[in-house]
Amino acid sequence: MAQEKRVVTAYRITGEPPKIDGLIDEEVWQLVDWEGNFIQQQPYEGREPSQQSSFKILYDDDYIYAAIMSWDSYPDSIVSRLSRRDIGDGDAVGIEFDSYFDKKTAFSFIVTASGVKIDKLISNDGEYEDENWDAIWVVKTSVNDRGWIAEIKIPFNQLRFNKNDEQKWGLQVGRFIHRKEELSLWQPVPRDAPGWVHQYGILEGIKGIKPRRQIEIAPYVVAKTERFKPEDENPFATGKRNKFSGGIDAKIGITNDVTLDLTVFPDFGQVEADPSEVNLTAFETYFPEKRPFFIEGSNLFNYGLSFGDGSQSSENLFYSRRIGRTPQRSLNLIDNEYCIIPESTEILGASKITGKNKSGVSFAIMEVITNREYAQIDINGNRRLEEVEPYTNYFVGSLHKDFNESNTQISGILTSTNRFFDNESLDFLHTEAYSGGLNLFHQWNNKNYYLNFKSYFSHVAGSNEAIIRTQRASARYFQRPDATHVSVDSSANSLTGHGGSFIIGKGGDGNWRFASFITWKSPKLEVNDIGYIRSVDDIFQVIWFGYRYWKPFSIFREVNLNFNQWTGHNFTGELSYFGGEFNFQTQFKNYWSFATGISSYGKSVNYTALRGGPSLYMPGGINGWGWFSSDDRKKITFSLSSSFHSSVSLLSKNYSLGLAYKPINALAISLSPSYSYSEEKLQYVENIEHNNEMRYINASLNQDLYIFELWVNFSITPDLSFQYYGRPFFAKGKYYDFKRITNPKANSFTDRFHVFNEDEIGYNAIDQMYLIDENLDGTVDYRFEDPNFNFRSFQSNLVVRWEYRPGSTLFLVWSQGRDSFESDYNTGLNYSAKELWDAYPHNVFLVKFAYRFY
Repeated sequence: MAQEKRVVTAYRITGEPPKIDGLIDEEVWQLVDWEGNFIQQQPYEGREPSQQSSFKILYDDDYIYAAIMSWDSYPDSIVSRLSRRDIGDGDAVGIEFDSYFDKKTAFSFIVTASGVKIDKLISNDGEYEDENWDAIWVVKTSVNDRGWIAEIKIPFNQLRFNKNDEQKWGLQVGRFIHRKEELSLWQPVPRDAPGWVHQYGILEGIKGIKPRRQIEIAPYVVAKTERFKPEDENPFATGKRNKFSGGIDAKIGITNDVTLDLTVFPDFGQVEADPSEVNLTAFETYFPEKRPFFIEGSNLFNYGLSFGDGSQSSENLFYSRRIGRTPQRSLNLIDNEYCIIPESTEILGASKITGKNKSGVSFAIMEVITNREYAQIDINGNRRLEEVEPYTNYFVGSLHKDFNESNTQISGILTSTNRFFDNESLDFLHTEAYSGGLNLFHQWNNKNYYLNFKSYFSHVAGSNEAIIRTQRASARYFQRPDATHVSVDSSANSLTGHGGSFIIGKGGDGNWRFASFITWKSPKLEVNDIGYIRSVDDIFQVIWFGYRYWKPFSIFREVNLNFNQWTGHNFTGELSYFGGEFNFQTQFKNYWSFATGISSYGKSVNYTALRGGPSLYMPGGINGWGWFSSDDRKKITFSLSSSFHSSVSLLSKNYSLGLAYKPINALAISLSPSYSYSEEKLQYVENIEHNNEMRYINASLNQDLYIFELWVNFSITPDLSFQYYGRPFFAKGKYYDFKRITNPKANSFTDRFHVFNEDEIGYNAIDQMYLIDENLDGTVDYRFEDPNFNFRSFQSNLVVRWEYRPGSTLFLVWSQGRDSFESDYNTGLNYSAKELWDAYPHNVFLVKFAYRFY
């Protein structure tokens, strides 16, 4: 049911503005009455809060001011914990402005009782929250015997609004009481409401202000030194490397509605490294973006290829990790040759233009240029350069337009990647790649029901070598001998594909939710030059039902139930996979939480298991998982999770423990150890040609994985913090029962392969090679390397971050990496830990100083 809109009036300051000190004792604050009557949303929707809250709003020509009073009968119970910016902990209040009054977009300013700032840019009616948006604003808090106060000052140039004589904005004010996990709102919003921003109340009374252009320029300098293991005779591995660099970040308002974000020679040295992993699949690992320039406003360029939260949820037309990637050409060195290859491709410059015109059309444009990169090769003191990555221009542009009071939305995106090279050694790369999409979203019945249709295309062009490589890549494997609808075209110079999705569902009004969608990706779809896609040639269908019960009852605080089923087909109509899942989550009244789920799936057709070989039938099975956590309001908390997978071909188990300790309000320590074990009956080893026929070699694999993650956060003030991250990683795998695939689509699992017996397989311990004599004539027919592995790594990162002035930061960083590898699976964890400790460390020390002018 639609809630009555509350209205509050801002008061214009005619004299001295208030001093932002968290005390609100200036006379100007006394001229305005408190606005209150907050309503509880969680846990008891519609009730009065356990503690009341009030606020006032002032403004002048340049700033909007807010005072929020959190009354509390037990001020000693207020939880005031220090943490880094954008990491909230403890009691908090927030104010959000829909200054465009488009009922979709809002600027959120939240502060904890300890004064930690959390700011977010909300879009798409609350569907996206960009927590990496960092505004320039001032806030102070204070605790007294009646509760606690937040005093806020926000420049108008941090907001976006129309050029009207009198403004009308959407407004929401909220308060979170940590000890009760209670959320209360000034403008009531039902728990079953679809969307967020369009539910806001109204802020009136702001007159005579003008939109302000935002101009912020932040030059920075970086000093970096590395220490690593020197290598005899390798002229590039001297054991040390020093670098001094600089650049500029800028945010420039072309108009109040259009903003240019610019970075020249960006540095991301303070960003933590990606976690270590052992990837035995055919697919590239997806890593989330961590670089600030690409994170902020990333939703403007987001165009997911599917719906839901499964393995396909990361597939997107734009994957910013492609920009600045490791150079793609690998080199084959001869004896006595050494080389050094850049770890990443230098970004010469990047810019984003975002805005909204008077017709209500939102737009976003990103342009990035990356440098040509060279490997330096040395042989006996003679050096040469080899190009390993060409000059590349990346472009992404998007448009968005609302109709019908924002109930109907049309948006589109276009991307391009253009590479510039005349070196034949880079012919394996596309010279140009384009993709685009058109999206239609419509809601009705007070936004409770929705449908979404999206379509997209791709086009890549390049040499015959590049297009053949694309057709043979793991997303396609057109060379599969049993494929009837695709094949490798060795004369092609381009490839064009398409895809799309359609979903219809219910997102509000009551406890029940449902959605049904279908997604398709044609065999020739390719977006990996600037996007991310794992597999194509797929038609994926899902039906999902969910039940939400938010009102506390019995021992439960809230309960969620979900059921979904899915099927997948390729473009011939062949059933590729199918299954279903049920899961359950709840929080109890004692603030402990529990969740569990189980899924079942049938026999599937795996088109990638043999890496370009024929399709392989894989048996069905079941997955199960469970998780519970203790009361996270306490100083000591823990969680435990476990999962399993069981089928004829695979048995796996995973156990994870989470421990967190907050001995004082400024210190938080968390430790997360986990252990995984798996027994895989069909693990790819190698494809080998013998007598003009392919041999698809697989094996059984036992794999153990140990991970320990440690986080330590210590905050001296809301603007000065220390953060440490350490991650030892141990992975080992033992291959046995080597076999070759003989009948990949046999009905019986054991009829799909032949296990080599003792007379057929031998082992050369000196060369670490397996030798195969298929016909038992005493002659080795073919061989392959011992695939056993025992990999250890340690990654750590210590960051001191000081925001000595709003928007201006100093980073001190020390990162260390160690790793070691051997093929002996049988060593214990103690031995592996000692080997890792004895490994030579790679240390990086970095200082980054940035000063923001505004």
